[in-house]
Amino acid sequence: MANLFSLNDLTLTEITGILDRAEHIREMGESGWMPSNHTLVANLFFEPSTRTRFSFETAEKRLGYQILNFSSQSSSTQKGESLYDTVRTMEAIGAKAVVIRHKEEGFFRQLEGLDLQILNAGDGAGNHPTQALLDLLTIRQEFMMFRGLTVAIIGDLRYSRVARSDSEILTRLGCRVLLSGPEEWKNTDLPGKYVSVDEAVEAADVVIMLRIQHERHEQAMRMSREAYHNRYGLTKKRAGQMKQGSIIMHPGPVNRGVEMDSELVESPQSRYFKQIHNGVLVRMAALEWAIHPDSQAVHSSRVPESI
Repeated sequence: MANLFSLNDLTLTEITGILDRAEHIREMGESGWMPSNHTLVANLFFEPSTRTRFSFETAEKRLGYQILNFSSQSSSTQKGESLYDTVRTMEAIGAKAVVIRHKEEGFFRQLEGLDLQILNAGDGAGNHPTQALLDLLTIRQEFMMFRGLTVAIIGDLRYSRVARSDSEILTRLGCRVLLSGPEEWKNTDLPGKYVSVDEAVEAADVVIMLRIQHERHEQAMRMSREAYHNRYGLTKKRAGQMKQGSIIMHPGPVNRGVEMDSELVESPQSRYFKQIHNGVLVRMAALEWAIHPDSQAVHSSRVPESI
């Protein structure tokens, strides 16, 4: 069995295998999935979530797992119980895996040695590996490969775990990564070249707009929503300068009229809802990879360099 903390821990062959398995799941359709086991999986979300939480739960149900949905507001963490003891309790109950979202970056380091699999559903401003995987699947479905693509990641780069996970894996896969956003949210630790928003949009095959991470900021945003949209958002005017065949992505939730013009969310260039659909496929494949390493998810029919 294997944990999923960051895509940096996976080989390109393993990443390819998960993407291939997700595609295979898509091709089979819902009729191809029947509950077949009684594996117990716990979802521990210490931060709000819609897409990640419900796509993991949907993935678990389609795989036939039994699910424990944890609520931090009604749990013993309100009495001072540590994360370690909470997860240790899930292990003692019989859970084979836990899916965790937590505000603490690198929370999983305190859980070493436990005899269950841990899938990181987002750790502070650290990593979001399954979001990166579903982004990879969406891009691969569109372009069939990664090497040579130009991907622009725009917005709150300092506090975004999606920016970190995406920029690192896309660079490993041979993409040219362009970064842009407000100077005060610049993150020099991310791989990629900083350019203006307009240059990034015009050069990119894929434009990934980021949500403003208000909950992680030490102080309120200095500009109005309208000012941010005009200076750093994907306006209709900017979208009109995108290359032919290029696509728009966003990890969600979208603040319409701030990070993106509302009309662009469901425009022909947008893959926002396709990303959400792909999230279920990827999380099914990732759960299989973590809990059942002998599954098809670890075997890839593709050469890593070609993905």
